[in-house]
Amino acid sequence: MNVAVILAGGTGSRMGIVDKPKQFIDVYGKPIIVHTLEVFDNHPEIDAIAVVCLSEWMDDLRILLRKYEINKVRWLIEGGETRQLSVYNAVKTLSPECTDDDIIVVHDSVRPLVTHKIISNNIACAKQFGAVDTVVPSADTIVKSVDGEKIKEVPARRELYLGQTPQSFRLSLLRDAHQKAMAEKNLNSTDDCQLVLDLGAEVHLVQGEKLNFKITSFEDLLLLKAVIKLGKTEML
Repeated sequence: MNVAVILAGGTGSRMGIVDKPKQFIDVYGKPIIVHTLEVFDNHPEIDAIAVVCLSEWMDDLRILLRKYEINKVRWLIEGGETRQLSVYNAVKTLSPECTDDDIIVVHDSVRPLVTHKIISNNIACAKQFGAVDTVVPSADTIVKSVDGEKIKEVPARRELYLGQTPQSFRLSLLRDAHQKAMAEKNLNSTDDCQLVLDLGAEVHLVQGEKLNFKITSFEDLLLLKAVIKLGKTEML
């Protein structure tokens, strides 16, 4: 079974939004999270969806699932205080109902332009290798600074990639990585692949796409609206 875990536990604090989390912002009459869920709901290889959500927005999410006929959502899971704890909550919920070899596709709810191709490649590579990360090559030179004032290092650009989601894993591997982190009191990781690497396992790369960007600012929101509007115009 291939299960999508959609992370919707963020509050949108970096965008300065106070009345709703950014994943519930309407874009052309449809919340961002619905745009994202529809991609996974319509993907033929996704068997079920789990949404990790803020507890106070659960009822709103249930209404949206009915309104937009998102049929594959099987679990609504309360988010944790951090991204890591949210994923861990999902792993604990899914483990009794899934097998160790089931593929868990972890994706940010605020990356609504993820494509079926990216999802399919994640599933195929996770089945083959156990753990994969979606990335795009860095088009810019990355500068490293420790103090924010002086350059310490300029890594070779050819070795650098920008991480996206999905990140996909065999359930047993993801569970082992999170259990190790919990045992070691490592509770603030922002990346599941790092936890898998800490376990001593390999993580392979899946090619992402520039439009699979994360909505973190109003500029991102404007870009999303432009892309969706352009897509609708081209279909006319």
